[in-house]
Amino acid sequence: MEQRAGGIPASARPSAPEDPWSGGWGQPLSGPRRPNRTHQRSRLSLRGAAPAALSSLPPRGAPSAPAPGTFLTRTAASYPDGFEGASGGPGRRGRKRCSGDRPSPSSAPLPRKLPSGSVMAASACWNHVWVGSETGILKGVNLVRKQAVNFTEAGGRPRREEEVNALCWADAAESQILIGCANGTVKSFSTEEGKFLSSRRCPGGEGAFRGLAQHDGCLITCVESGILRVWPEESSAHIKELNVGPSVCRMCQDPDRPYIVATGGKENSLKVWDLQTSSQEPIFGAKNVRNDWLNLRVPIWDQDIHFLPGSQKIVTCTGHHQVRVYDPASPQRRPVLETIYGEYPLMAMTLTPGGNSVVVGNTHGQLAEIDLRQGRLVCCLKGLAGSVRGLQCHPTQPILASCGLDRVLRVHRLREPRGLEHKVYLKSRLNCLLLSGRDNWEDEARDPAPVPYEETETDELWDSLVPVVAGAKRKQRPLGVQPGGKKQQALGGPSPLSSLFK
Repeated sequence: MEQRAGGIPASARPSAPEDPWSGGWGQPLSGPRRPNRTHQRSRLSLRGAAPAALSSLPPRGAPSAPAPGTFLTRTAASYPDGFEGASGGPGRRGRKRCSGDRPSPSSAPLPRKLPSGSVMAASACWNHVWVGSETGILKGVNLVRKQAVNFTEAGGRPRREEEVNALCWADAAESQILIGCANGTVKSFSTEEGKFLSSRRCPGGEGAFRGLAQHDGCLITCVESGILRVWPEESSAHIKELNVGPSVCRMCQDPDRPYIVATGGKENSLKVWDLQTSSQEPIFGAKNVRNDWLNLRVPIWDQDIHFLPGSQKIVTCTGHHQVRVYDPASPQRRPVLETIYGEYPLMAMTLTPGGNSVVVGNTHGQLAEIDLRQGRLVCCLKGLAGSVRGLQCHPTQPILASCGLDRVLRVHRLREPRGLEHKVYLKSRLNCLLLSGRDNWEDEARDPAPVPYEETETDELWDSLVPVVAGAKRKQRPLGVQPGGKKQQALGGPSPLSSLFK
């Protein structure tokens, strides 16, 4: 029988419990490691727990009483990787976050039961902004109640192949949202019930959705490869298909004439299409501007398109920091107005409530309002730290919502007092947004009763664990005091053995 020092058989020695946190949360998978004191104290209560049991634990929930002024982020489905707790803004500067946006094991509180379906539906119908993220999550933000809620399909997990590329309203009442995903599916979400209603495949072409629209009960889709299709309701076959050209960056629908759409992209000039006719040719095609002062061709790169209300004019922003206005009613196919802003590519654009100016955002997070009547700069808006991906103004109020790669939703006021009004950190890179058009924001209750949580647990393992306060400092004993309370002999004093040698 194999023995070690002390005469204890190897088979009789108790095996060391596995470390449930080994190989996770940024720790190395092999080799010796020495965790810091805070991390070591945070896992003392988990010693001896089986890793398989810990992997099946429910996600850890949000605090029940967030600090005043913070945005409370909740989730509508139970999934461990995409769960988000209370957030009061961006994380500490310089801190790296995990890819799954999971909380730290030493700081996350014990899980709580999520709100019921009726509570989630009630909170969904009062959201002011809907945002689509790269992780496939639809995020609803209530700016008055300072709450943010994640919505995924029932029992689903956030998946990057379902990245949200396009959003649009399914009706004028804003009761449903159409969501275009990167895997070629279009989902329907009910803002009244707070859940996903249906999902349909819209194959054809390659690339992500560059635009979604709804007209006369039909769905209009356009992908990056240039395939534009019209899908009837509850049918898997399309009734119309157009080839609008390669490298499409944007498809936009005319709000006054829903059967008219415009497309544009990289080396794909602006085109206007009539979906009521059987023609495969556009009703208007823009012509490139004249060569520059070196007699070189000016490249084409239309990034965003909008129709001006009350007219046939179209405004575009380009990847070469240009803002152009076209008038299909005039015989001139070149832009009737052109202005330049900044030095970086313009990624998104939106019309102001009056329709006389636009707000553009570039890849360096710069926002600017440009007057289309004179082509001059009105003002600049500050606060963004990354590329702008989504912009939308309120139809009647001077309010601008913006989102981008810095993972923050911001709401600015465009008129005096001009400035930032709301700022919400949403933990995922954001691609697009929808701003609610209702006007009674100020009439809503600003301090409503918090959404109730039920203190119920379904896992006995979590009940048996002892909560450990993260970051708690160990009480330091005075120098020279033993654990039993007796004072140690001072250094350099007389020793008790010195009397034996006298």
